[in-house]
Amino acid sequence: MSDMQLFFDELNKMTLGEEVNRLFHGRGGLYPEAEHICLDWYPPVLLLTSFKPLESDTLDKSVELIQQRWQALKGDEALNLVYQYRSGGRTQTDLIEGNVPEKHTVLENGAKYHVHLLKGQNHGLFLDMKNGRQWVREHAQGKKVLNLFSYTCAFSVAALQGGCDSVVNIDMSKGALSIGKQNHLLNGFHAGARFFGHDIFKSWGKLTKLGPYEMIIADPPSNQKGSFVATKDYSRLLKRLPELLSEDGEVLLCLNAPELSIEFLMNQVEEFSPTLEFVEQLVNPSVFADISKDKALKVLKYRRKPPKSEA
Repeated sequence: MSDMQLFFDELNKMTLGEEVNRLFHGRGGLYPEAEHICLDWYPPVLLLTSFKPLESDTLDKSVELIQQRWQALKGDEALNLVYQYRSGGRTQTDLIEGNVPEKHTVLENGAKYHVHLLKGQNHGLFLDMKNGRQWVREHAQGKKVLNLFSYTCAFSVAALQGGCDSVVNIDMSKGALSIGKQNHLLNGFHAGARFFGHDIFKSWGKLTKLGPYEMIIADPPSNQKGSFVATKDYSRLLKRLPELLSEDGEVLLCLNAPELSIEFLMNQVEEFSPTLEFVEQLVNPSVFADISKDKALKVLKYRRKPPKSEA
């Protein structure tokens, strides 16, 4: 079990706040021999995730040490612990101890979100995108926003928190959009957002009619057959994106594919959206520190290039 020692050591530093958070990010490669382990806090539930099989004694030891740290922090309060093993498209999820609320909501920066830890790999809120949602919240005031690949519409909630004028959400998954609508109601937003369960690549006419937009967010899946594969579909997206953008508009482009570099995305923009200029890369939350910036989540901010002044 020596390969897990760094994880075991970090458990002794674990603290639990009121908000959803990643506690241990082995996937960043900064903890040798524990790269397959992540631990997340979805109050009131801890989620232990492994990307390779754990031997029974290693899992037992992990649970034992989590229990010990929990007792040190929470005393006699009941521990709720879920374990998930992921490999490719395969997911095995087990409730190790306690229970998961039937209607499970978590808090992030004053916003509430529905999550579901016992269903599949995606739990309803991508924790590494916290700073992206914060940026949207801080820059959405008075703007018309387009949220592409909106999933459960967390960006939309953040935009409305930030005082946006309106937001359009579009995603192929009507199930995800249904949760997104619930997220809006959960935060008291009964108006200001529209939801379209459509294929983005077949909806340019509708999106154009509702535009232009002062802020566009594109956070597509990196490799989801039938929806979006970054290596072939980002170019298709970028060819059409500028026509949806207002003259002073901003674009947030996201890519979460360890095999694709920052340079890949920047080159795609340069080739297929030459009217956009790079502004900055948003910093990821510190807990998601990665040994390689190219492997981590990439969130790049662009804006429309100002027109050239006539001589």
